[in-house]
Amino acid sequence: MTQVKSSSVPEVASARNVAARVVHRVLKEASFVSEVLDAELERTQLEARDRALATELSYGVVRLERALSQRLEALAPRGVAKGDPLVQAHLLVAAYQLLVLDRVPAFAAINEAVEAIGQLRGPRVSGFANAVLRRMSRAGERLDVAQALEASVEPWLFAELCRAVGRDEALALLGVPGTASVPAAPRRGLCVRLTSRGAAAPPDWASSAEAGQLSARALWLPPSGDLRKFAGHAAGLFVVQEEGAQWATFALGAQPGERILDACAGHGQKASLLAEQLGEGGTLWVNDISGSKLARLRREFERLGLPAPQSRNVDLSLGVGDLPPDMDRVLVDAPCTGTGTLRRRPEILRRLVEGDARRLADQAVLLLENAATRARPGGRVLYVVCSVLRVECEDVAERVSRVLEPAPFDAPEAQRVAGEGAWQCRLSPTRHGTDGYYVASFARRG
Repeated sequence: MTQVKSSSVPEVASARNVAARVVHRVLKEASFVSEVLDAELERTQLEARDRALATELSYGVVRLERALSQRLEALAPRGVAKGDPLVQAHLLVAAYQLLVLDRVPAFAAINEAVEAIGQLRGPRVSGFANAVLRRMSRAGERLDVAQALEASVEPWLFAELCRAVGRDEALALLGVPGTASVPAAPRRGLCVRLTSRGAAAPPDWASSAEAGQLSARALWLPPSGDLRKFAGHAAGLFVVQEEGAQWATFALGAQPGERILDACAGHGQKASLLAEQLGEGGTLWVNDISGSKLARLRREFERLGLPAPQSRNVDLSLGVGDLPPDMDRVLVDAPCTGTGTLRRRPEILRRLVEGDARRLADQAVLLLENAATRARPGGRVLYVVCSVLRVECEDVAERVSRVLEPAPFDAPEAQRVAGEGAWQCRLSPTRHGTDGYYVASFARRG
C-alpha cells in the first residue's frame, strides 16, 4: 500500500488512538504492552474512564490479534493495509470495538478509525478502511472471546497450558474477561514496603487502593500509567511488584540474622524484600548473569535506604564461580517462558516457539543444582518460576532429586496458602487473583 505523508492536523487524544499506537509498537517493534501503554498514558493525560478503555483495547487487541486479522482479511481478500503496521493497528482496534465491545456505538468506532487513518494516510486509504469496517459492522458478527483466544494461541502452547492447568485456567491465564477473579483489564500490583519510611509516611493514594489477599504489603490499583511516577516512589515508600511475586519471596521463609543468596536476583524486587526480612544482623548475597541488572539492583537498594548486598556476576548454568557456601537459604527465581504472566504480557504469545520451554527447563535444572551447592547441608532452597508449564514446574522438581529433597514450607504466609505440610504450590488467576506461579521448597541433601 502506498503511504502518503501524515496530515499536519494533530492527532486527537483518545483511548482508541492511544491503543492504536500501543498495538503498532507491539506489532512492529516487539515492544511490551505494559511499557508502551504506561508511556502513552503518561503522555496523553486521559480521564480515568478513557485510561481504562485504552488499557482494555491495547491488551485485548494484542491477545486477539490473530482472530481479528482473520476477520479483517476475510473482508479484504487483497490484503489489509499490507506493509503499513500503523494503519493495521487502527483497523485492529476498530475491529475489536465492533466484534468484542458493546460500550462504543459501531458508527462512532468506525468514524474515529476512518478519521485517524485519513489524517495519517489520506482519503484513499481512509476510504478503504471505511469500506472494510462498514462491511464488518453490517455483518453483525460478534467474537466468542474464549474461542478467539484459543485460536490466537499456537496449538502446541494451548495444548501445554491445558495439560498443565486445564482449559478454564488456561483461558483465565490468557485473559478471558468477565469473572470476579479475572478482571477485564489486568490489575497492576503495587508493593508497599513496610520499612520505617513506608510505615511512617504512607502515600495518600494508598488509602484508596485495594488490599492484597496473599501479601499484607500488596496494594492493587487500576491502570494508571507508570506507577513509578506516583508520590512516594522516589522516597522509597514502595516497590512496584506483583502480589504473587511478593508471596513467592515470603515463601522462602527468611529469618533475621540468616545468610541468604538470591541466585537470579534480576532488578532486585525480591532481594529488597529479603533484605527487609533479614534486618541488620543478616547477610544477603545477590547474583545475576547480567551486570546491568545488578547495577539497577544497587540503585534500587539506595532508593529504598537498604544496605548494599554482597553481589556477584556468575553464570550459574556453568558453575558457581566465587559464590560462597553455607547459606541458610537460597532463592532461585529461574528464567522461564513467563506463561504465568500472559494476562499482563500478551506479547509473549508472539515470541514463544515450540522447544523454548524444554530449553529453559534444562537451564533451570543447571541453575537450581548449582545454586543448591551454596546452601549448607539441610539448608532451604526455593525454586520459583512465573510459568505454569509442567516441563518448567513439576518436571524440574523431579529432575533435581539427586541434590535436593522436598521440604515443607516453613513460612506462615506459604503454609496459609499452600496448606500445612505442602512443599510445592501453584498460584493462579482463578484461585488467587495473581499471575501464575510455581513455587517448590527443598532442602539440600547432606
